Amino acid sequence: MNAPIRIRRALLSVSDKTDLVPFARALAQMGVELVSTGGTAAALQAANVPVVPIEKLTGFPEIMDGRVKTLHPAVHGGLLHRRDIPKHVEQAREHHIPAIDLVCVNLYPFERTIRKEGVTHEEAIENIDIGGPSMLRSAAKNHAFVTVVTSADQYDRVVAEMSASDGCTSFELRSEFASAAFSRTAEYDAAIAAWMGSAMAVSSMRATDDAGSSDDAIFPDLLRMSYVANQELRYGENPHQRAAVYRDPGSNEPSVITAELLAGKPLSYNNLLDASAALELVQDLRDLFPGMTAATVVKHTNPCGAAVASTAREAFERAYAGDTLAAFGGIVAISTEIDESTAASIVAGEKFLEVIVAPSFTPGAVRLLSERWKNARLLATGSLRPVPARSLTFRSIPGGLLAQERDVKPTIAEDLAHAAGPVPSAGVRADAAFLMTVAKHLKSNAVCVGTNLQLLGAGAGQMDRVASCRNAIEKAGQRIRQAESPVIAASDAFFPFNDGPRLLLDAGVTCLVHPGGSKRDDDTLDLCRERNATCLVTGVRHFRH
Repeated sequence: MNAPIRIRRALLSVSDKTDLVPFARALAQMGVELVSTGGTAAALQAANVPVVPIEKLTGFPEIMDGRVKTLHPAVHGGLLHRRDIPKHVEQAREHHIPAIDLVCVNLYPFERTIRKEGVTHEEAIENIDIGGPSMLRSAAKNHAFVTVVTSADQYDRVVAEMSASDGCTSFELRSEFASAAFSRTAEYDAAIAAWMGSAMAVSSMRATDDAGSSDDAIFPDLLRMSYVANQELRYGENPHQRAAVYRDPGSNEPSVITAELLAGKPLSYNNLLDASAALELVQDLRDLFPGMTAATVVKHTNPCGAAVASTAREAFERAYAGDTLAAFGGIVAISTEIDESTAASIVAGEKFLEVIVAPSFTPGAVRLLSERWKNARLLATGSLRPVPARSLTFRSIPGGLLAQERDVKPTIAEDLAHAAGPVPSAGVRADAAFLMTVAKHLKSNAVCVGTNLQLLGAGAGQMDRVASCRNAIEKAGQRIRQAESPVIAASDAFFPFNDGPRLLLDAGVTCLVHPGGSKRDDDTLDLCRERNATCLVTGVRHFRH
């Protein structure tokens, strides 16, 4: 069973036809009979590679738009029968089932399909491969006699080994490739299970919304989660902690995990956390201010700078200026392509950046950035689509897992309730919406100060809200008094007392925006009236623990 096995017949059925023709031609030149299906057979015939159509092997045509073509005893009997058991060999001969010694299958592109913008449920379903995984599993189970190939990356090794071994493959190679095949089918099934679970959750959420009920059916009695190992990391939050990153195979959302690393060394655990936080904020701001560019600088998952502007260069410069001290060693995210002009601004001066995230980078931008910092990670996420309207997030704690709906509720400028003080202008409302969005992405307790769609200072993660107010004021400094436009302060939750608001107004803030709902809201409103300051109320709290 552990002996070299000569390849006499191969079944080829691939969706990704990269390097298919040279691989098939090499097999044919070594005397291997090639059997193939549909598009794969057509591609080989067009390249003048001799091929036997699958229906000649099975004696049965492909039916149901190709849904049924390889689910046949002639295929699985050829893959599964053991050559060392006379009964198997005799039954194969009796039923005219020829042995298949090699199967080469890569699966329908389900993962790529569900990541496409606007993909329909029907399109996703039709890209679930059934016959392919079945053949891979049959071949992998019988790897003592069958070679299973799942990737174009394996073609050269197969050809090289066969060329050196009189058309045979070794048991070691077959075992390794069988393991890879089971890993691939597990990954594929995990992607389908995750997508279906997500689709069912969204459907349940919509049904709940349509019914106007707060029924908790969106949370299943038994939670099944399927994630695929993406890579092992050098270490976790600290060097003594081991770490790895897992990918959600059912996600079609732009992510730092699936982003293309254009330059720089691999990302660390902390890089991934910070870069993801930065990406989430610029997505929110991009959606809030369509047609404009959002930029942020993040440290320890908190934005220390953020801005919205008409160009990527201006957005970056204004975001970086928010807190140049904290920005050192930070993570930058920009919601539109980084061109050479923006890159020139990023590399100017004494900056040091760990990660730069954007939908795309021009070649000139990549050159400038990678020349400036050879280790800086440049992550191209692809087009930033709107954040899913309803989805669940999970967080592990010892002994279990917490689940909740993702906080994707936007702060709409026009919806802010005017509670006290002068009537706000459209610009003040826009700034209030911008800053409340930034506050949503700061660790609670969170207070931030800014003007003209620019963050000037933030206080985050404090045990009391007054401390957050002091930190935000200190970070903003004299820029509050020097601002040409009204300065707004946003709080992720209500002010329990008017001590924090008093500090902000004393520093020069002229508008407060917060959720409201405190028993002492009137104290803050009275203070605003006394100081001729505007107070806007959102009615929505945005704690981020």
